[in-house]
Amino acid sequence: MDNNLWSDPDNANLKLKEQKKLKKELSHFVALEKECDDLADLSTIIDERDGSMLKELNEKIETLFNQVSQFEILKLLSGKHDPNNAIVSINAGAGGTESCDWTNILLRMYLKWCERKSFVSEIIDILPGDEAGVKNVTFSVTGEFAYGYLKCEVGIHRLVRISPFDSNKRRHTSFASVAVLPEIDETIDIQINDVDLRVDTYRSSGAGGQHVNKTDSAVRLTHLPTGIVVACQNERSQHKNRAMAMKILTSKLYELKEKEELAKKEKLAGEKKDISWGSQIRSYVLQPYQLIKDHRTNVESGNVSAVLDGDLDAFIEGFLKVR
Repeated sequence: MDNNLWSDPDNANLKLKEQKKLKKELSHFVALEKECDDLADLSTIIDERDGSMLKELNEKIETLFNQVSQFEILKLLSGKHDPNNAIVSINAGAGGTESCDWTNILLRMYLKWCERKSFVSEIIDILPGDEAGVKNVTFSVTGEFAYGYLKCEVGIHRLVRISPFDSNKRRHTSFASVAVLPEIDETIDIQINDVDLRVDTYRSSGAGGQHVNKTDSAVRLTHLPTGIVVACQNERSQHKNRAMAMKILTSKLYELKEKEELAKKEKLAGEKKDISWGSQIRSYVLQPYQLIKDHRTNVESGNVSAVLDGDLDAFIEGFLKVR
């Protein structure tokens, strides 16, 4: 080991984090390799006339195949910030109450997906719709590779259904946009000067008990040079809300910096690409038929209830593989 490693604690922590990740991957690979060898040995000695043994072998092979597939997906999560926690924002598009209700449905879908993955989710800021649903919401997702998975959801999500708000039962199309940021750790150098910030406090509009609603605990930060605005109202403490808002602002500024650098590289290469997330990625058709289709990968599902209950893995894995 380099004797000068701890002369730079931040760099040392990064290297130790990478070492831990590589050790875990290697251990996982060795375990899969051993299981593969064991099944290969078992297949050479098994009696083909023994139906129960054949059934057990096939079940073990299927389990191993699924484990290898999951390991493959993890290897595809190789982006710099893929292992990080995520900050997700959903915003209703044009369409009033319809789009606000659709935003609320998407929020429920992602929170259900988090439960399936044993990730911890927490709503940071939410603005209810005028009549129903949610105009916009921001929530955090804590778990290994949360950002790596959820970055696949960035874009415009389109819903087609018979409106529950239309007395004439007509078919409506609604849109909502999803944005995902990695939670940036302290080792990333993003400078935010106090003179560049406008801080506003206000009373929370969401759940949180009587104390929240009686005090100006919610915090809104405006970064004056860029015009970026973030807010947090989920905590009872104004200090905690400000700390979370600063964390989100740091992530947004980092994303802006990354986009600017990417735009410069593309300009030098003489090629212009859309680096924004403003493109329709998936359609959820509930009427006149039921089908959810990802337009980037052509992955489809007719089981719309399961998908809206958080069964998103097929769409996420399809995107990672195509990418």
